[in-house]
Amino acid sequence: MRIVLTGGGTGGHIYPALAIARGLKENNPKAEVLFLGTAKGLEADIVPREGFNFEIITAEALRRKLSLRVFKTVFSAIKGFFDALRILKRFKPTVVVGTGGYVCAPVISAAVMLKIPTLIHEQNAYPGITNKLLSGFVTKVAATFPESRKYFSSRADIKVTGLPVRPEITMAEREAGVKALSLDGNRFTVLVLGGSRGARSINKALPDVAAKVCGQQGMQLVLVTGQTGYEETLGDFRSRGIDLAGCGNVTVTPYLYNIDEALAVADLVICRAGATSIAEITVRGLPSVLIPYPYASGNHQEYNAEALVRKGAAVMIPDRNLTSKVLWDTIYNLFSDRQVLAGMAEKSRSLGKPGALKHILQLINDISGQ
Repeated sequence: MRIVLTGGGTGGHIYPALAIARGLKENNPKAEVLFLGTAKGLEADIVPREGFNFEIITAEALRRKLSLRVFKTVFSAIKGFFDALRILKRFKPTVVVGTGGYVCAPVISAAVMLKIPTLIHEQNAYPGITNKLLSGFVTKVAATFPESRKYFSSRADIKVTGLPVRPEITMAEREAGVKALSLDGNRFTVLVLGGSRGARSINKALPDVAAKVCGQQGMQLVLVTGQTGYEETLGDFRSRGIDLAGCGNVTVTPYLYNIDEALAVADLVICRAGATSIAEITVRGLPSVLIPYPYASGNHQEYNAEALVRKGAAVMIPDRNLTSKVLWDTIYNLFSDRQVLAGMAEKSRSLGKPGALKHILQLINDISGQ
């Protein structure tokens, strides 16, 4: 089997593609995998470091406003199409898989023209423009959220597979997480995942929340600020006179490499509403407070959050409404009503798709005829 994978621009498009690539190689060590991406996207750095072959094509994001740059985008798309056509003719893939981002358009279009079986994977409840446009031409569409169905072409053959998550996420155990993070296994654990992008409003709301948690016997707080917000957040704690060492139950860190163990300890997660975060939360069956990033393209994070809220698995706080008081009241109400919290956890678990990767790999086998 020879597979071409394409997707990029952001980690949300790249990491699902890498999960699929690893799954393919584990199932069939002789499978040949080639990534196609742009020189400017994160994929140019991430994919080669993961040990996969990578080739560059030309592509640029679609401009919604008419300007001279629109002509440059059109020219790039045409050039990218012929770049992809040349590579696909040479590599002769069995299947071409796209995971979103503007780089997918020329690659998938070239594959369709060459009558190569194609699959696209959509991570969000509100699909990106590239996947919406391609959905009517590809062989199969793999969707993370059933809510995304209505946005695709009426001709699309859609299967709801979920989003692949790393095996460590499902395998991590609470006891190991408690030990690794030096936490108290008997306390209610609130995990706040700000992340490196768009987390400032969450970080700003946390010092006053932490002041209320500080010293409480029944609760502990783990705040992951992201590298860029760490020093500023520590400054906010100092300005409020909060002694983190003296609290004993508030941890502030810029980054967690062992996020799998943190999720294993968490009783409640507070985070943005990116597709990967939601996939990890639901596969663990965790209740959450979702604060969608307001500048996400197409406001897709709010659509993701609403998909969980409608099922009773999460509470959503729009970023514009986020204050320390609103956040603390939400946390405390859930902490105080364990029956509601348990119901949210059950609903979350019902939405999780631990078999997502297996399902996607089966679709690839189905369309390849192997």
